[in-house]
Amino acid sequence: MDEWRLRPAGRTDLPELAEIYLHAREAALPAMPPGVHPADEVRTWVSGWDLDAWVVWLAELTEGRPVGYAVVAGDWLHSLYVDPDAAGGGIGTALLDVVKQERPEGFCLWVFESNLPARAFYANRGLIELERTDGSANEEKAPDVRMAWLGSDPTMFLRGLLNEVDDLTKDLADRREALVRALEQLGAR
Repeated sequence: MDEWRLRPAGRTDLPELAEIYLHAREAALPAMPPGVHPADEVRTWVSGWDLDAWVVWLAELTEGRPVGYAVVAGDWLHSLYVDPDAAGGGIGTALLDVVKQERPEGFCLWVFESNLPARAFYANRGLIELERTDGSANEEKAPDVRMAWLGSDPTMFLRGLLNEVDDLTKDLADRREALVRALEQLGAR
């Protein structure tokens, strides 16, 4: 394979990143469920990425052709895709390594349960599975797995996730209590 390098993506790179996304998703069938958006909607979505809020790393061949990318926002790896024609040359690993460098405290990602190659890729590079869902919260309605790279201090990372759950639990309890009070005020319980 040709030589390649990593660099931050710019706005002019986004159309080619949309094509990588489309090509990679198509090539991943049936491991990944089919996309729910037509290609023109995907292109519009990618062209609107907020490069001020997201960190987008691009892998490109030395002649300048993009062959992969990773998108990070906060402590989430939102996507990592490599053009299938460039797969197997270490590009995905290099993109994941740069995300680990960008987020040394750890990060999470979602991967479809059926995408065994991607799950193995991440597991072989130190990520662990945290939880599974029935897919009701994703557009494809396909079961998925939350994976995490625990970072330089795994205990602190996991405690942070536990604190998030505790905060959600408290918020739900507070909301429930408010609804019960409202019902009591109506005289119906």
